[in-house]
Amino acid sequence: MRILVVGAGATGGAFGTLLQEAGRDVTYLVRTRKQEALRRDGLRFISPTADRTLPVKTITAADRPGFYDLVLVTVKANAFDSALNDIAPFVGPETSIVPILNGLAHVDRLEEKYPGQVLGGLAKIVATLDGDIVRQQMPPTTLTVGGLNGVPVPAAVSEALDIPAIEFAVTDDVAGALWAKWAFIAAAGITNCLFRAPVGRIIDAGGEGSIQAAISETEAVAAAAGHPVSGDSHAQAVGILTQPGSAFTSSLYRDLTAGLPSEAEHILGDLARRARELRVSTPLLDLTLIQIRAGLPA
Repeated sequence: MRILVVGAGATGGAFGTLLQEAGRDVTYLVRTRKQEALRRDGLRFISPTADRTLPVKTITAADRPGFYDLVLVTVKANAFDSALNDIAPFVGPETSIVPILNGLAHVDRLEEKYPGQVLGGLAKIVATLDGDIVRQQMPPTTLTVGGLNGVPVPAAVSEALDIPAIEFAVTDDVAGALWAKWAFIAAAGITNCLFRAPVGRIIDAGGEGSIQAAISETEAVAAAAGHPVSGDSHAQAVGILTQPGSAFTSSLYRDLTAGLPSEAEHILGDLARRARELRVSTPLLDLTLIQIRAGLPA
């Protein structure tokens, strides 16, 4: 199976490397500068168990190597519009597309353009890009996919992604899993961005009730959309976001305070829009968006 990984950042570089090490046929769709660096230096991935540098196959949007069997979209939301255009020459009628992004807006747009070819996907990996080096701080490395709108996951896709280095699973309710993850990362974003501190300091300042309220808000939107968050997922969110002394901060908050492009509108803005359509009150989410749009101070 010919696999195209869109982006060679933290997520794409990590999963692409693991797939390549398992003998899969992996190519990266990247920008020209990134292509030059990868051709010169290879792709270095430092995981908790190994430090390796692999030679990799790359293409840019201008190349025309034909259709791929599987396209993994691993860019961040701020690069999605460009990626949506860039993949067009490489998606044939039999191509499966697995986007690994936060939120759901990207799924809707891909489904509109490629109906019946899009699978839901979500990953758990704590990794960053250090220059051109991909660094994974800790396990796990999980990837879950599932069919959308009654379309099953092709057996060839499952076979390609099911490798020892990745905890791979196919779920019958990928939409529910995507909503549960979205509810959590949105609650985390509200918590850190509204109060501008790690979880432990917010708890020390008397903010636990507000954190619980943020979790309730985002989960209420998911429930109104027809995807109530399970008890286990709720308990996990509460455990992470109300842990005394915790240094936890969301990636959204870290990007904003570092002055980097963020997924604020993709994660929070789109959730607020859906909340209004569903008539769900989200005062903390709305305040957080005002804070971010007005210019979040470091």
